[in-house]
Amino acid sequence: MKFSEMPYKRPDPEEIKKGFQDFTARLKNASSYEEAKATFLAYEDWYKIADTTATLAYVRQSIDTRDEFYSQEKDFWDEIGPEIEEVEQEWIETLLQSPFRKDFERDYGELLFLNAEIERKTFSPEIVEDMQKENELTSEYDDLIASAQIPFEGGVYTLSQLEPFQDDPDDERRLAAWKAKGRWFKDHQADLDRIYDELVKLRDGMGRKLGYDGFTQLGYYRMERNCYTKEDVEKFRAAVQKYLVPVADSIMREQAKRIGRPYPLSFADNSLFYRSGNPRPAGDADYILAQGRKFYDELSPETGAFFRTMLDEELMDVVATEGKQAGGYQTDLDLYERPFIFSNFNGTQGDVEVVTHEAGHAFAYWMNRKRVPSEYTSPTAEACEVHSMSMEFFGWKNAEGFFGPDARKFKYSHLSGALLFIPYGTMVDHFQHIVYERPELTPAQRHAEWKRLTGIYMPWMKLDGEIPFYSDGERWQSQLHIYDMPFYYIDYCLAQAVALEFWAMIQKDPAEAWKHYMAYTEQGGSRTFVDLLKNAGLATPFDEECLKTVCETAKTWLDNFDLSGIE
Repeated sequence: MKFSEMPYKRPDPEEIKKGFQDFTARLKNASSYEEAKATFLAYEDWYKIADTTATLAYVRQSIDTRDEFYSQEKDFWDEIGPEIEEVEQEWIETLLQSPFRKDFERDYGELLFLNAEIERKTFSPEIVEDMQKENELTSEYDDLIASAQIPFEGGVYTLSQLEPFQDDPDDERRLAAWKAKGRWFKDHQADLDRIYDELVKLRDGMGRKLGYDGFTQLGYYRMERNCYTKEDVEKFRAAVQKYLVPVADSIMREQAKRIGRPYPLSFADNSLFYRSGNPRPAGDADYILAQGRKFYDELSPETGAFFRTMLDEELMDVVATEGKQAGGYQTDLDLYERPFIFSNFNGTQGDVEVVTHEAGHAFAYWMNRKRVPSEYTSPTAEACEVHSMSMEFFGWKNAEGFFGPDARKFKYSHLSGALLFIPYGTMVDHFQHIVYERPELTPAQRHAEWKRLTGIYMPWMKLDGEIPFYSDGERWQSQLHIYDMPFYYIDYCLAQAVALEFWAMIQKDPAEAWKHYMAYTEQGGSRTFVDLLKNAGLATPFDEECLKTVCETAKTWLDNFDLSGIE
């Protein structure tokens, strides 16, 4: 069935609530494990229907935020989601208290219950209205970003469509594009400040209502942190500052020399890797997808079958269009056992990285789509990001196909970008910890904190008034995760460290690296992040030596990479 053929019908919310209540009663009254297990499996099948229906509404609305029908449906799910969670918590509590818990753990493992214990800590009927308000505010932010119409050189562009101009080799044109984008954000500053201020105070209140000292602990529980703590993250941040920031700074000093621009670099110069221009895909969207099919066909039988299904069943919407939500994501349609990829192709290097990154997520789901319980289909967020970020490096196998004459440019900038990303991503996490530890901060004080952290994590950035918004310590307001998914960013950094492990393996023995990748991926979400790594023979990024080693290995490769003939 193609994505466009998947039917959508708004369900009766009372019927959904009754379904939860009925399954809860059946589980509570089960007289044997066989009866309890049969109820659990029936619940799994039933739950997929409602979950997939909601996902269809969200995906179709993100494809065109101007679509009145699906905008109303998204509002509907935003409204009833917290109400459904209230009755879902009763199911979770009954499962946790089941006299057959040991039997369930024998069949499905203890992680099912560990995760359930964590989820129970994220909810109380007391915060239902707060959760509904939170959904309303994040939707307002998403719609505002999607609505951007930016005049530039006689045309009008969305944020995604403007990006190719932001790394144009012409210095004046590139700077003008950054200024145009910055002006749009500056013009909407009041709304951006208001929305986030309301979100911070709302989330802080929810955390306190649940008995926590603010939102941070609640945020960690929401992200299902089941094998590491805030203290572990703080140690990782310290290691990033110790090992990665100096390496990233040396990369940017070389970039400044290469493009003939002063160090520290402005935001506009930071985005230009080569004087002759950044790497571009060798063709349009259809070409990139065709190259993706070639890459996955050659990588393994499993990846070949997966990607051909994605193409045949139209499970990707990738071209940037007016009214489309910004960014990219992969999601699951559990009822149909299919993943879906959403993106905004705009003619930049990122288009190819979507075909590897988001498809890395999708492939991991594909390999585990029949798992029981369905919760084990995917692991926690940081573990999921290993699938995607590592697949980007396996994509080097077809760099010439994707990028043609720009293949060498791509490899150098991609590896450099991975090293440069970790300090930025870690800064996002550090910023959020400050914000939620001090919810009383004013918008101006938050901007000042971001500017201060930029000096620590990205010392190569020139912070002045040349470019509106960006040079004022306000760039964070363009980062969707900060508004919509608090504390979901260190996940990318932890995963990038592991992906760099895979990169190093690929340089030595691609076939052996793929064995480790499959050993990691085939576990689905049946283990914690740390155990997934251990079982696949990988080091944990919480080990300082891991970060030190991947930094040294990647830096040596970059220092010895042949850039001759590339301006």
